[in-house]
Amino acid sequence: MKICVIGTGYVGLVAGAGFADMGNDVVCCDVDAQKIDGLQRGVMPIYEPGLDKLVTHNAAEGRLTFTTDVASGVAGAEVVLLAVGTPPGPDGSADLSYIMKAAETVGAALTGWAVIVTKSTVPVGTGDKIEAIVAKRAKHEFAVASNPEFLKEGDALSDFMKPDRVVIGTSDKRAIETLRALYAPFTRTNDRMLVMDRRSAELTKYAANSMLATRISFMNDLANLCEILGADIELVRRGMGSDNRIGPKFLFAGPGFGGSCFPKDLRAAISTGREVGYKLEVLDAVVAVNERQKQRLGEKILKHFGGDLKGKKIAVWGLAFKPGTDDIREAPALVLIDQLLSAGAKVSASDPVAIAAVRKQLGDRISYEEAHYDCAKGADGLALVTEWHEFRRPSFERLKSLLKSPVLFDGRNVWDPAELRAAGFKYYGIGRGKDG
Repeated sequence: MKICVIGTGYVGLVAGAGFADMGNDVVCCDVDAQKIDGLQRGVMPIYEPGLDKLVTHNAAEGRLTFTTDVASGVAGAEVVLLAVGTPPGPDGSADLSYIMKAAETVGAALTGWAVIVTKSTVPVGTGDKIEAIVAKRAKHEFAVASNPEFLKEGDALSDFMKPDRVVIGTSDKRAIETLRALYAPFTRTNDRMLVMDRRSAELTKYAANSMLATRISFMNDLANLCEILGADIELVRRGMGSDNRIGPKFLFAGPGFGGSCFPKDLRAAISTGREVGYKLEVLDAVVAVNERQKQRLGEKILKHFGGDLKGKKIAVWGLAFKPGTDDIREAPALVLIDQLLSAGAKVSASDPVAIAAVRKQLGDRISYEEAHYDCAKGADGLALVTEWHEFRRPSFERLKSLLKSPVLFDGRNVWDPAELRAAGFKYYGIGRGKDG
């Protein structure tokens, strides 16, 4: 099957490489000539474990190619995936200008029947708009379907190759048959394809991310209550998660969520409701709690040092919004660093893959260390923001010898407070009862 993917960002590149790996002929298109040139040379525009090998292997086999010529990519394709960005506008609504422009190009370039599939996360009703745009330009029959992605950054290849579910939104029988055939290699063990109307499929993505974000904000809110009451959020989490009706996932308190999906999708969902006169009050609260939570770690550091960080050096472990990615969009670490710098502190930071991205944004406002122990050397305190594996069980004895003062701010609750206090550290967690 010939497939055209428009957009070589996080979603498009993973999907293109994944479909090519199943034997399809895939052309990935992008208007960014520099990005396409890099991909043709095997240079990845994003960090995702295993993606470089999957791309280079299928490119070498001739199943995966890259071009800036969208029309040539669309020509002859049975499936055209729209995977361009839908960034938030000033009011939080999704900016659909890129995907509408792509739809115009696709409509004019069709050489035969194709199903045009929206992989980008878009508001309900976007498929109708795409259909209208393509219809004005197309000389051939076509179908428009919604096929939202459910990929976790850091584990995207596994999610794509072994999906929990494949959501297809269309009523067109030929489109359903085509997409069933396309996804058949990924759903052999059991049929995980859910076929529904297009609007329901579009809303499903927003609903899923909103629910996950709600769980996180609820736990962060509860963690703050734990600190006041002298309870331990980790014990509360275990008690809650053992209930089969709730389950253990997405119940970890922390410094707030970031990344390219949750913040953007929440605001877009709220905007969608607002446009039709309905206020999603729960999601308003989720966003508010998350923005407040991103300040908590910095507030703990400021309080410990009496509100004055002039002359102090704070080490920050973890810059990406989560482990397994170099994505720093809306990362809690950036909020923390801004707090620290505003209070007069010097900041030294370390991250396995995200240093280059932060350096591009912050320049020399902070210092960077590839080796995380070097980052801690001479610091007055250490803040853990992203729980990369190498940060989960460091040598605390070595850390104590490197730090100017043995103070740890555990933004992910991955360390044992009792163990560290017994070793002579002052420990601050998120909702772990008494700090210090």
